[in-house]
Formats: sequence, structure tokens, C-alpha cells
Amino acid sequence: MKGVIRVPSVGLLLAGLISVAVPGAAMAEVLRVGVSGAPPFVLSKGDPAQGISIQIWEEVASRLNKTYEFIHQPNTEANIAAVKKGDLDLAIGPISITPDRLANPEIDFTQPYFYGREGLMIPVKAPGLWVRFQPFFGWAALSSLGGLMILLFLVGNLIWLAERRRNTEHFPRQYLHGVGNGMWFALVTLTTVGYGDRSPVTRTGRTITGVWMLMSLLALSSITAGLASAFTVSLSNLQPTAIKDRSDLRGKAVSVVAGTISEKWARMYGASAIESADLDAAIDLLAKGKVAAVLFDEAPLRYYLQQNPEAPFKMAPFALANQTYGFVIPVSSDLRTPIDVVLLQMQRSGEVKSITDRLLQ
Repeated sequence: MKGVIRVPSVGLLLAGLISVAVPGAAMAEVLRVGVSGAPPFVLSKGDPAQGISIQIWEEVASRLNKTYEFIHQPNTEANIAAVKKGDLDLAIGPISITPDRLANPEIDFTQPYFYGREGLMIPVKAPGLWVRFQPFFGWAALSSLGGLMILLFLVGNLIWLAERRRNTEHFPRQYLHGVGNGMWFALVTLTTVGYGDRSPVTRTGRTITGVWMLMSLLALSSITAGLASAFTVSLSNLQPTAIKDRSDLRGKAVSVVAGTISEKWARMYGASAIESADLDAAIDLLAKGKVAAVLFDEAPLRYYLQQNPEAPFKMAPFALANQTYGFVIPVSSDLRTPIDVVLLQMQRSGEVKSITDRLLQ
């Protein structure tokens, strides 16, 4: 009895051929997408996750018809490391494209989707009583006062020496009494009050007085300028910060978020970096006065100030570096070109800017 050969049905044959020719058709690949970062790029670690990076990726995945799952990472470095190990197919968030990262043979970056800056958050303190009066004890005020006292002393001595023999009623022979009267005469002449209770009678004394009157015009202008400078600083609304320029960072303690390139920038500018688990912890160090500033990406810092207008902080009036953010993929990934094409389309259509402006304003 001959064996019976069963011929597969046409449907099964077609299904088999399709599964061999197009493996993804049998089972759609679910991309493992690592997420890390701070607001406004990653607003929430819950479901659904939101933020600039999240929304841009979701639009890219929708246009490419890709399914994915978010896998939250503790920080940027951990996110990149997971891509290197093959645990992730993609890493998103505010991940800066740096020369060191580009030189890594295990990872690659997509087209940049955000251009930002490395910023600095510094404290703003209302001036206390001592701060308001401190300018009067500064160099401008004290030098003016000291110069005035020296001039009065010199003129007082000269007037006394010229008048002590013929005008003892106004300038007695006793040194302290006579010079004291001479200084009083110089002072009332300087202020143009001219009480008239003291006056020179000798030719030498009157000559000295004439020269002193002319000098008084210059002396009074110098004193006025010094005191005006002190008043201007004293009545200012905000206490000048200790960090006014990049060079002021040298030797200062600044808080940075662990696993970001902020620590690198801190070292570059000579600051001492104190790592924190996240941005909130870094800002808490600033609030407690343990650091002089928070060094981090400018957009998250401005977003924090926008959400917390009562916070006693402000942005420094300068940036430390320019930043570009992109998605991280394995170096051999087939996702790069399709993602680059979509990102470029979204940028040219203004969609990326629309997403960014909506979350930053």
C-alpha cells in the first residue's frame, strides 16, 4: 500500500512564504525605547509619559508605523549605556550630541531636533539692612571721606601757621585748638556756608584761603560722585550676585544632575561639581545655600522658573555652551535614515517648533 502524501493548502503556503520573505509581517517588532531627562523634555515617569522629546518621538513613530514601549532610565548615561548593551533599540530625552559621544563606535545619533544652551541658575536675594548700608563703608565712600579729612587737616594746619601770631582770637597759638579752628574754617568754606566766625587777616592766610576755595570746587565734585555711587548701589532692588560672568565660577561649588554632561562643563570652568540624583535635588541644594548655582540645560531651568515664579532664583545673564539634542540609536540600526527623514520633515513644516513652543511657553 503506497503512502499518502498530504499537500498543504494554498493558504498555508502563502502564509509561510510571507513569513519568510517579510519576518516583521508575522509579528510586529516592538521597539524598546529608553526615556530619561527632566521637564519640559520628559514631564512624567507615569503613563502616559509627556514632554518635548516624548511628543516628537510619538509623532515620528506614528509616521513610521512603529510600535514601541517606554523603558524609563535613571539618567542620560544609563540610557546611552543600555543602547550600547543592546537592551534598548532607541534612547530619547534631552540627550546632548557631543564629540565624545559621536566618537563612540557603538552608538549613533539621529538628526538634531532641539537646539539649546547650557545655563546657570543663581539665587536672587532681597537686600537686607546691612546690604543697603554696606556701600557707605565701601571704597568709593570711604576714600571720598578719607580724602576730605586729609584736605581739611592740611588746610587747617596751613591757616593756623599763617594766622597764629596776628590772629590769635580766631586761631589760638595752642596747636590742637588752633588747628581745630583752622579745620572748621576750611569746612565751612568748602560747603560755602561761611559762618563768618573765623576769617584770615594776613596776606598769606588769605592766599591760602583763595586757593582752597578753588580747590573746594573739585573736592566737592569728587565727594558728591563717591556718595552718589554709594547711594545708587544702596537703593538697588536686588543684591548683586557673586556670579556675574563665566570666570566667577572658578572655585565655586555648583550642583549638577548625575549622568549628564553638566559635570564636564563645571570642571571646564573650574567649578566644583556636586552631583544630585535629579534636577529637583540639585535645586534643593541651591535653596539650602550649599552651592552657589545649578548648572544644567537652560530649557529645564527656565521651565522650572516658569512653573515656580515665587522661587528666589533667576537665570544667569550668560550661557556656558550651545547644545543640540538627538535620539540615540545603535550604530548599525536601520532606524536612523527613516527617523532622520521624518525629523527633517517635521522641522521644515514647523511641527517641531510648535511642540517646543507649546511646552516652553
